[in-house]
Amino acid sequence: MAMNDFEARSKNDVRVLVVDDNALVLDLLMKGLSPHCEARAAADGADALLKIVDDPPDLIVCDYKMPGLNGRQLYEKLRSRQQTRQIPFIFLASRGDIEEKLRAIAEGVEEFITKPFFLKDLVRRTKKVIDRLRLEKMQNRATRPGVIQGRLEEMSMLDLMQSLEMGQKSCQLTIRHNGDTCVMDFGAGQCKDAKLGKVEGEAAVYQAVKWSDGDFEINFNVQPSRETISRTTTGLLMEALRLVDEEQRDATDESAAVTEG
Repeated sequence: MAMNDFEARSKNDVRVLVVDDNALVLDLLMKGLSPHCEARAAADGADALLKIVDDPPDLIVCDYKMPGLNGRQLYEKLRSRQQTRQIPFIFLASRGDIEEKLRAIAEGVEEFITKPFFLKDLVRRTKKVIDRLRLEKMQNRATRPGVIQGRLEEMSMLDLMQSLEMGQKSCQLTIRHNGDTCVMDFGAGQCKDAKLGKVEGEAAVYQAVKWSDGDFEINFNVQPSRETISRTTTGLLMEALRLVDEEQRDATDESAAVTEG
């Protein structure tokens, strides 16, 4: 299926440089991350440095142990330059190297991912950072001060809520889908209140999380005025996914029963 305009714009929004001297690992990382961002590859630290100075990315996913210029040295060189000092890092390293050599350089490091790792886990953790950076870019491009708009085809409900939580944002998120409107209020990244028609609180969130298309608006000028939700945003999403799985199992069981009958 051809990628629509929204998906293409979303994918190319955040540029990620992937750095690893192991060609097989680099290829694996590129295949895993390319569907979620504009991914570029660097074969080692020196190659990465040249590419970053020429065209700074939004995020660097970098192996620590590399010949010549290792991951930490690359990080330190970039932190010493005004143009590149703010670029966030995700480091891939052994547990020992993280604890002994990398943990101290927490500034600007989004994640320390322990090797060996499952690609699915790395992509999941990296995508959270990508989504947060994408949200920040959308905020910077906003035509109305403090208000950004988009479509759920660009960022899913899961991505939106995780990004607001990671960024510890206080705002009002309004989602419109097939004539229905859900309004959620966030304080410091936590969903405090939600309303969808006559449905309020957690139940409203669980309905809206299922929406895969529609429009959204985030207004950072609005603060929560009441609190009807006690779960954390992460807790809400986990429960929402559990309920969706439960519904799918029930639907499968009903289908099987009809077939057997």
